[in-house]
Amino acid sequence: MHISNGSVIINGRAIRHTERLTLMELSARFDEALVFASRLHAQQLRKGSAIPYISHLLSVAALVLENGGSEDDAIAALLHDAVEDQGGDATRQEIFRRFGPRVGEIVNGCTDADTLPKPPWQARKDAYIAHLQTATPSILLVSAADKLHNVRSLLKDYALVGEALWQRFKVGKERTLWYYRSLVEVYNARYPTPLTTELTRAFHELEALVADSPPPGNK
Repeated sequence: MHISNGSVIINGRAIRHTERLTLMELSARFDEALVFASRLHAQQLRKGSAIPYISHLLSVAALVLENGGSEDDAIAALLHDAVEDQGGDATRQEIFRRFGPRVGEIVNGCTDADTLPKPPWQARKDAYIAHLQTATPSILLVSAADKLHNVRSLLKDYALVGEALWQRFKVGKERTLWYYRSLVEVYNARYPTPLTTELTRAFHELEALVADSPPPGNK
């Protein structure tokens, strides 16, 4: 949200100060999803850190709400990695049962694998990018919020550890950057919003930071 020409900009829509803003109250369903997500991911940490994984889920849910998402969108944000990381199809069925088909479908749309071992990385990412070409606005919202928080985390961590950051990723720097670059292109084409504008800016900042860094071993 930002202010321009006497209007408040929310999710790309200008709302004049004379219009009445309606508070979206989160219900007990959101509370239940928060507890469910926290318990599912209780033993999971952010990649290469000692940060509890729930921090990422809370950040994505916050971005979704700040960018006009509904309660269902925010619940799906809390659960967007649950199927992929915490139980596969059994967790999917539990999400549908507890939170309904709309939340379940958004979570499905943000999941690129539901089996262990996961399919090969490139095939999974190609399929996910293709899937986003026809995904619903809610899926695109949660997905873009997820990637924005990831890129912000990459920027912060790169400033701390430099090129050593890419050792956390099995596919290395170039393929990781390729994936985010491809996603940014899809979001901008299919879901041009302030959220995707911010994601684009953050990713370009990361690309520039990486390009300005000397190769490992050089000063």
